[in-house]
Amino acid sequence: MSTIPIEAPTARLSHWLIGLALAALAWFAAYSQLVALADWLVQALGLSRQTHFGEAVHFFLYDTPKVLLLLTGIVFVMGIVQTFFAPERTRALLSGKRVGVGNVLAATLGIVTPFCSCSAVPLFIGFLSAGVPLGVTFSFLISAPMVNEVALVLLFGLFGWKVAALYLCLGLLVAIVSGFVIGKLKMEKYLEDWVQKIQAGQLAPHVGEAMGWVERFEAGWAHVREIVGKVWPYILLGIGLGAAIHGYVPEDFMASFMGKDVWWAVPVAVVLGVPMYTNAAGIIPIVEALIGKGAALGTVLAFMMSVIALSAPEMIILRKALKPTLIATFAGVVATGILLVGYVFNAVL
Repeated sequence: MSTIPIEAPTARLSHWLIGLALAALAWFAAYSQLVALADWLVQALGLSRQTHFGEAVHFFLYDTPKVLLLLTGIVFVMGIVQTFFAPERTRALLSGKRVGVGNVLAATLGIVTPFCSCSAVPLFIGFLSAGVPLGVTFSFLISAPMVNEVALVLLFGLFGWKVAALYLCLGLLVAIVSGFVIGKLKMEKYLEDWVQKIQAGQLAPHVGEAMGWVERFEAGWAHVREIVGKVWPYILLGIGLGAAIHGYVPEDFMASFMGKDVWWAVPVAVVLGVPMYTNAAGIIPIVEALIGKGAALGTVLAFMMSVIALSAPEMIILRKALKPTLIATFAGVVATGILLVGYVFNAVL
């Protein structure tokens, strides 16, 4: 009887390791056959890729499993990573850091820390109550949705490591510099009154029990069910729109108003992205299709950044804690950074 508490966790860990090994093999096997599978399905449906509809269907049948496979894999891994970065620990790491160092650390932590619109205000208030400076908090809030693991992995899978790395570097730069500028503007007075009344240090960091690998694997799987369960409609919608663009928009059509030589394309793309609301998984298939039709990479990525980081729904949620002046400043600073990213991408690629 005395061995049961020891053997049971060991058996669970063994089951997880065997299951993960088999799942990894199945993942790589499926990923390597995506093109062949899409070709076979198009033929089985009696379609030809020489037609607009056939090409659109092929795009949809290829990109849907590709994006879902990439998303599932990276979300599981990052779900495990995030067990080492609980919100309480993140607040503890950021509190008391001086401006500059804090901005860099906050933007970096934003990559691996859970973030969604519904958690924006609680995180914002939690960071401020722990003594995190306003500008440092904004660096985190900008980085977390924009330079997240899903965006980076999908960009890597669709465009290669150079594009993903450049997006990572420039996205972090936008988050760091924007937070630094907002911090230097000393805009704490534009927080809502109830936020200003919160005393620094009111929320003490919570130290949870140590987690074993079984618990971390379970957390990763729970993260997959939560995230993939929420975003798959956006993925299908985004891929559907991307398929329509890919199949029906004439070659080089987008170059006429989203190409490198159109100077006003980047600011227009940023403005168009603000009223939209989706996530990286939903917008990247559209990015892929637009680029395939002649749109410049920098212009399209500026549009993507605007949708993710400056969407109107995000601003409405943040209005609970920020006065309009601070929201406008935040949007203006971030938009300026996104404009620079768009022009840099267009210049170097």
